[in-house]
Amino acid sequence: MMNTGPAPLKRQNLAEEVADRLQELIFSGKYTTGQRLPTEPELMQQFGVGRSSIREAVKILANKGLVKVQQGLGTFVISQIGSGEPLGQRLQRADFEELNEVRLLLEVKIAERAAIHRNNKDIEKMKGFLKKRFTTATANELEPCIQADINFHTAIAEASKNEIMLDLYRTVATHLKASFVARYSNTDSFVESQSLHDALLQSIVDKDAKKALLWATKISTQSK
Repeated sequence: MMNTGPAPLKRQNLAEEVADRLQELIFSGKYTTGQRLPTEPELMQQFGVGRSSIREAVKILANKGLVKVQQGLGTFVISQIGSGEPLGQRLQRADFEELNEVRLLLEVKIAERAAIHRNNKDIEKMKGFLKKRFTTATANELEPCIQADINFHTAIAEASKNEIMLDLYRTVATHLKASFVARYSNTDSFVESQSLHDALLQSIVDKDAKKALLWATKISTQSK
């Protein structure tokens, strides 16, 4: 019978390789929180390595907070996040609601800061993207409209002059675009929210942080 399992591992540090493979399976949901991992003999056969490599791999996962060894019972998954998962990888497996909530929370604070720290160059970029958002929305050009919307809010993030917020927003927005394309069949909601975005931009132009916070909050409320 043909062996359809994982190919034998060849790297020198087999324990780290096994740990990486198991971590991927945990992150992907193959092994969920509370589930027991296969026994040592099963893992030895699955990965083609010795017992010591399996035990060291389990220690690595335990140190990352992903699994816990219960004497006499086995090794159980205690977290599908852990302390070592890159943010981009975590966002990639998040659902739309989680991503959108994070995006909206960021947009509110970013808008407030942008009203204080924006410069003329920032304003010109925002105006350009918002105009593109309007023209593509009225023409029912969905993907260009979504991209223009993302670009508009990213320009606001740039105007906030907070590099961490900007990096976070860019990372979240990258993962959201595909979700938006799948979620919306037309640009109706973008047309409806255009006036709110116009008001948000004007508050940033006026350097009115309170109004920027207000309009960004209204946009986030409508977008839920």
